[in-house]
Amino acid sequence: MTPTSKISFDNTEFAFEYKTDKQLKKARFLFKLMGKSWIVKLGTRLAPWSLKVGLPIKGIIRNTIFSQFLGGETLEQTKAVAQKLGEYNVKVILDYGVEGKEGEENFDHACDEFIKVIDYASTQPMIPFMSVKVTGFARFALLEKLDAMMHELEGTLMKRFLKAVDNLTTEEKEEWHSVRHRMMRICETAANKNTGVLVDAEDTWIQDPVDALTILMMDTFNKNRCVVYNTIQHYRHDRLKFLKDSYTASVERNFILGAKLVRGAYMEKERKRATENGYPSPIQPDKESTDKDYNAGVEFCIEHLDRIALIVASHNENSNLLATKLMQQKGLPLDHPHIHWSQLYGMSDNITFNLAHAGCSVSKYLPFGPIKDVVPYLMRRAQENTSIKGQTGRELMLIEKELKRRELQ
Repeated sequence: MTPTSKISFDNTEFAFEYKTDKQLKKARFLFKLMGKSWIVKLGTRLAPWSLKVGLPIKGIIRNTIFSQFLGGETLEQTKAVAQKLGEYNVKVILDYGVEGKEGEENFDHACDEFIKVIDYASTQPMIPFMSVKVTGFARFALLEKLDAMMHELEGTLMKRFLKAVDNLTTEEKEEWHSVRHRMMRICETAANKNTGVLVDAEDTWIQDPVDALTILMMDTFNKNRCVVYNTIQHYRHDRLKFLKDSYTASVERNFILGAKLVRGAYMEKERKRATENGYPSPIQPDKESTDKDYNAGVEFCIEHLDRIALIVASHNENSNLLATKLMQQKGLPLDHPHIHWSQLYGMSDNITFNLAHAGCSVSKYLPFGPIKDVVPYLMRRAQENTSIKGQTGRELMLIEKELKRRELQ
């Protein structure tokens, strides 16, 4: 693209080129349902219960919300989706979407599963990344204790983290050693197989040790290229500073900072806990503040693209366009190795496919897993599409526009 080229997210022909009429009509039906909050409330209560008691609803889930937002029940099933997206120059971030189960045996199993995903991704040309959740292989209460201890200490994140680990009991230190070893195994495999690891953000009250562990991994594996990325949630009012502090640490320690920028999706939960426990809310006062910090984060990363590998993981059209404009203003290619765009599978196709058409390196975040295990993820998608102001309406409007365009052809 020339520096003056304009990218538009209104082109529905590019957005839905990969979908048949039948698939588009099915998506329209689903988004209409998700636009009705009472149906979503009922569904999010009934679906987990029905699966738990063994009611035969898997087929209904598989053919509706599951096929809209997930790539399949197994790794092998994601192949067809990845190949279809690949035809339109859209890559894939694989996410083993099973929520963490407690217990050392389960943690070891989750670690093995993450490694299987890396092994598989490395054989697929259009799967450059996979994502991990530290709570998949670490006990929540251990992370919570470390976080609480870190908040009582002075100094940088890493200094507070190392002191907190020192203050653990002997058993807890051994347990933490196992967590670190699992993370090392995952990142080492990824480095050897040339696959990026995106570390998911967690609840604020366990995030500090997750950040510290991720920075340790970057310090080990991001010396010559970016293997490990941290996820930075800008609906937190302290994250723009954290991004800048992380950059400073990366310069001091001479590693490439991997930064996946998101807005975040658990505001109600975070605010409620802050009120109940009597501490200041970690969440921005309003959406404008989140948008402002997010865009400032994008600008900061692009300003330091020699030392930061950026993933713009957003469904916000303005933020995605801002990143393309800044790249063009700097005369940098939209497929620069240190910038990538990403949206969730099943949402914002108008952003993803128009970015791909313009020559950007862009992907869909593609979770997979057995239906019974990924229900929490599916319920969040349904709730988000009800709560995100205008998101469902926008999706519906674009689908209607494309169906009309096809009818007139």
